[in-house]
Amino acid sequence: MANKVTSAVMRQGLRVLGVAVRAEKAVFASAVVASALYGGMTVASAWALGWATQNVIIPTFGKGEIAAGALWTGVLLIIGTALLKSIGIAGRRIFAGVMQYRMQARSRRDVTKQYLRLPLAWHQRHPTGQLLANASSDAEAAWAPLAPLPMAVGVVVMLVTAAVGMLFTDLVLALVGFLVFPAIAVLNLVYQRRLSPLVTRAQQLRAEVSEIAHESFDGALVVKTLGREDLEAERFRRRAHELRDANVAVGRVRGLFDPMLEALPTLGVLAVLGVGAMRLSTGDIVSGQLVQVAYLFTLLSFPIRALGWVLAELPRSVVGWTRVQSVLEAEGSMVYGEETPGRDEPATLAVSDVSYSYGETEVLHDVTFDLPPGRTVALVGPTGSGKSTLVQLLVRLVDPDTGRVLLDGTDLRELAYGKLAESVALVPQQTFLFDDTVRGNVALDLPMPDEQVWAALRVAQADGFVSGLGAGLDTRVGERGTSLSGGQRQRLALARAIARRPRLLILDDATSSVDPQVEARILYGLRDRAEASTVVVVAYRLATIALADEVVYLDRGRVEDRGTHQELLERCPGYRNLVTAYEREEAVRAALDADAALGLEETEVSA
Repeated sequence: MANKVTSAVMRQGLRVLGVAVRAEKAVFASAVVASALYGGMTVASAWALGWATQNVIIPTFGKGEIAAGALWTGVLLIIGTALLKSIGIAGRRIFAGVMQYRMQARSRRDVTKQYLRLPLAWHQRHPTGQLLANASSDAEAAWAPLAPLPMAVGVVVMLVTAAVGMLFTDLVLALVGFLVFPAIAVLNLVYQRRLSPLVTRAQQLRAEVSEIAHESFDGALVVKTLGREDLEAERFRRRAHELRDANVAVGRVRGLFDPMLEALPTLGVLAVLGVGAMRLSTGDIVSGQLVQVAYLFTLLSFPIRALGWVLAELPRSVVGWTRVQSVLEAEGSMVYGEETPGRDEPATLAVSDVSYSYGETEVLHDVTFDLPPGRTVALVGPTGSGKSTLVQLLVRLVDPDTGRVLLDGTDLRELAYGKLAESVALVPQQTFLFDDTVRGNVALDLPMPDEQVWAALRVAQADGFVSGLGAGLDTRVGERGTSLSGGQRQRLALARAIARRPRLLILDDATSSVDPQVEARILYGLRDRAEASTVVVVAYRLATIALADEVVYLDRGRVEDRGTHQELLERCPGYRNLVTAYEREEAVRAALDADAALGLEETEVSA
């Protein structure tokens, strides 16, 4: 069974190498030519050394003087072969590196593009740490054998040339030396079978360690506030120790077999020298031939080891390749059409018989409503009624199981790639800011003048606190906007959406951390600005709901009713009970805020 697994890994690994060779034909060919030059010149140096021994060194011992012509010939031969060998080494390494890093970069780009194409439902099934590992360590491991590959292919020339050279120099010595080849082949086979499962396990553990680390760092607030530092450290320690032990096991196998692979050619050299000494004493060969064959045989260990380096990396390469391909071949990539939406007026939105499920759990069922251009609709419903899922459908983070979402009468799936983002902007529940300046977070590298940035900030009621920051638009907000309050972060995220002048603006509880008075000014500003938008707002506050032109009431994934706020209050008991609960909650919050302010005033007076 182990033999079958090892053979399958080797076949798949060779197919992976074939992908790289086909993708980078010119670079690979250049690397192989340079490696072949190195191999050929290495063998040539053996011939040069044998010629110098026979024609310079031995005559000098015999005559007691150096022949200048022979000496300079020998020097030029040795220097010339050394120079060409150096050129081969440099070319081999440069082109092999270019090939490897190009393939790694290509894989990372392809994986990242695929992440962006895949729907949100796919991302929800895969932890972020795993996705990071796919784009980093897996892409790196997939192409790790490319560094020694051109050398291994090129030194085959060296191996063949050396073998032919030995055969032509002295057949008997060559055959004696070749006896070690079967032993080297068997040793390499055993080496790969022992190493393959260990390297595979180590690569898998690298991804698992990355997943745990990312999860711990991303949940740092929960970990620290709930006192789980020791538990998380222990969880990471256990998996990190497993990775350590796996790498140590790989090191043990390499530490055992590498000296054996090095020793076998040396034993061959000893056998060649022993037999060669006897043949030298009988006059069958001359000293230069013995030196040449012995030196050629010492060179054979290097191409054998170079092939071993490639074979040793193949199991890890297969694991990395498989994990990368699982992303690239993932089903569910968004399919786009050719349509382009209009650009000048607020959008018309229609949701027609839309249903959506998470696995076996149906979240939305036959949802239908429409929204005329320039109007504001509030999506209202209890927790779990499907509001946020509906928002994801409106911006096509996911596609509905059945039904259609239409923008200006066109199904979102028929729009050309990138065209939806030109017309629709979403401000989500969870605000994300980059570790950048205020300007950078609003413009996101778009060529946007400062006047446009300030205009968006004014509508989002953020211009006041931004003006008060030390460097204004050039103030860095820190990682995830940690230097700002929750309400300030939400207003910057809203300004980011407004600055793009969307025709459809969707707010998913995007002002929950903003004071009600500020929220009201924001909503009025959205209505009164020159670039008016159609607005969909997931609302909880009574004041926000009352400002909407229409309310769509969702309950258990269905549209239970729709109409103005006042109409639903009169005819929909579920809506009335929910809004009344919101109203009571706001009253309690206002009372608590008032008590806190009064307590602060009393403290200041007593002080």
